[in-house]
Amino acid sequence: MTSAALVATGAVHAGDTAAVVVFSGPTMGTRYTVRVAGPPLDDAGRDGVRAAIERELDRADRLMSTWNPESEISRFNRHASGEPFAVDPATLAVLELARQVGETSGGAFDVTVAPLVEAWGFGSGGRAPSAPSPEQLAELRGRVGFHLVRLDPGRLTVTKARPEVACDLSAVVPGWTADRIAEELQRLGHRDFIVDIGGEVVARGRRADGDRWRVAVESPGRVSSPVVLELEDVSVATSGDYRNVWRDASGRPRSHIIDPRTGEPVAHGLASVTVVHRHAAWADALATALLVMGPEAGPALAAREDLGARFVVRAASGAYASITTPQFEDLVRGEARR
Repeated sequence: MTSAALVATGAVHAGDTAAVVVFSGPTMGTRYTVRVAGPPLDDAGRDGVRAAIERELDRADRLMSTWNPESEISRFNRHASGEPFAVDPATLAVLELARQVGETSGGAFDVTVAPLVEAWGFGSGGRAPSAPSPEQLAELRGRVGFHLVRLDPGRLTVTKARPEVACDLSAVVPGWTADRIAEELQRLGHRDFIVDIGGEVVARGRRADGDRWRVAVESPGRVSSPVVLELEDVSVATSGDYRNVWRDASGRPRSHIIDPRTGEPVAHGLASVTVVHRHAAWADALATALLVMGPEAGPALAAREDLGARFVVRAASGAYASITTPQFEDLVRGEARR
């Protein structure tokens, strides 16, 4: 989660009255792209956008990256004490969002899953992938559960009930950072732009040609035809069980998506989930929660919460099928509602 030099290029439309300026580069182990539409930017305008993007990427790294040993969350994870640990308001806000999504999903989303992520070989510690023994899993599961973390908004502190508790915010930070970049662009006076951090997308306003922003939804395998969403003032995030996989000694694939309730990688037929929400942080966390919940409980929660969502289900034969909510279908038809 480190920012690098941003590359800006301009594409001019409609007789030089509107343009799109593109900023992109590596971050958080993936890439980001920011497209700003509107009147052509001068050097000062580009510098302002570039600085705002770098500032938010750097803040995410400084506060919430488990890959940065000196980040705030890494220091909290090493804080082997029951004494309150002071945190930045942004870190506290992300932890509170995580708490709410965890509560809504019945524990399917839980950022205290970090010890399990590390044990299965998907963490930042460089541990070789392997399956923990049943005894190890039982011990690790005792460290997991948001009830082991107490948030104090008044004092801006986080307190552990057990010193071994550790948090992994990677399932919400890309979306949260995209939201923050969008807020900074709006503060600079930009109304029309799209922010993409590793597939977590915030779209505001419209493209330079007046149409809605278009985003293709990533899918595993072959699912009929590509789905292209038309976005205006919404955010989209996708979570999949196929992005980071290793096989155990028996050849069984092990996904990086860990179910905090069982302590093991998800092993059901739900391959990916895409969620549409006003805020990318919520879309990011909810996509992971729904994926963990599986092909029956996930769609049921999406219906109950009135979410725009698409579920791609993998059959035993290897074929894929998709399930979509009416709110998601509205976006496919270009009738954005959320």
